[in-house]
Amino acid sequence: MSPDPSSPRLHVVTGKGGTGKTTVAAALALALAADGRSVLLVETEGRQGIAQLFETPPLPYEERRVAVARGGGEVKALAIDVEEALLDYLDMFYNLRRAGRALRKMGAIDFATAIAPGLRDVLITGKIKEAVTRRHDGRQVYDAVVVDAPPTGRITRFLGVTGEMSQLARSGPIKTQSDGVMAVLRSPQTAVHLVTLLEDMPVQETADAIAELTAAGMPVGSVVVNMAAEPVLPPAALSRAAAGELTGADLAPALTAAHLSGAEQIADALAAEVVEHARRWASQDALRAEVEALGRPTLELPLLPGAVDVGCLFELAGRLEDHLAPAVGADRGVSIAARDERGAERPAGATGDVAR
Repeated sequence: MSPDPSSPRLHVVTGKGGTGKTTVAAALALALAADGRSVLLVETEGRQGIAQLFETPPLPYEERRVAVARGGGEVKALAIDVEEALLDYLDMFYNLRRAGRALRKMGAIDFATAIAPGLRDVLITGKIKEAVTRRHDGRQVYDAVVVDAPPTGRITRFLGVTGEMSQLARSGPIKTQSDGVMAVLRSPQTAVHLVTLLEDMPVQETADAIAELTAAGMPVGSVVVNMAAEPVLPPAALSRAAAGELTGADLAPALTAAHLSGAEQIADALAAEVVEHARRWASQDALRAEVEALGRPTLELPLLPGAVDVGCLFELAGRLEDHLAPAVGADRGVSIAARDERGAERPAGATGDVAR
């Protein structure tokens, strides 16, 4: 990440359910913490997915270190508790923490967030803004804040609800707080990254979310194509198989030469698998063109077998570091497919098969 103060410091990660946005958010936090930087990773949905990824106990409503990054950087994590966030809000602006605790005992806070669901998002984005702008001894406490945000279908509402609150409140602390939150969310300090798969619905939801975010004045960052399978055949063989020109008869001689019994039956089954793989790859390649047409910087992360563990996160973080590095800044808007056309090596990466 560039030390340029105009670079984003708030990274909001969203994606359709099942695309692995929590995994990408965790790896992004590690990447941004490299070389001694301090990063806060925020969970907003109460699923404790971050704790599972880093193999730690469930996160409380306090900032706890979960990893040390390359070069001694530090990643802290926070699971936002809406009740505690409301108590913070009452204390910060009205000096009413004691009164807030009494309201919590009476169940009033649960009642308030139930009848006004938007209040939850207001409190969460307020806490995020506080972390981004927090200072100690004149210096920013965190070099970056990464948010594991709600899915793409809800992301624009999640980020924009505080702006609606600002329009309702003409003056006072609520107006001031709301304006401050939206000033951060709509500024160059923020980038909303979208995680997708090379499948029709996730790509379409990504396109819809980019259009909605842009219309709402939210700064869109990169598109991360997650869990993409790599081809197992050279291009010429893939094209031939996708066209249905590969049959068991083409494979049987080699299997017979290997002295396999039932070579013809094995060859037919193997040819069918190859054709299915080639056609699936061709379908994914067509969707790559759709992702490229979105006009956003793109990073592709291939699938690694097995469940995501901390080792996978660090490998994925290394790929994200390359994507964020100033040295490749001029090339960040070039899609993976375009790089392939120039003969460049497709960036590699890793996520497991657990989509959190």
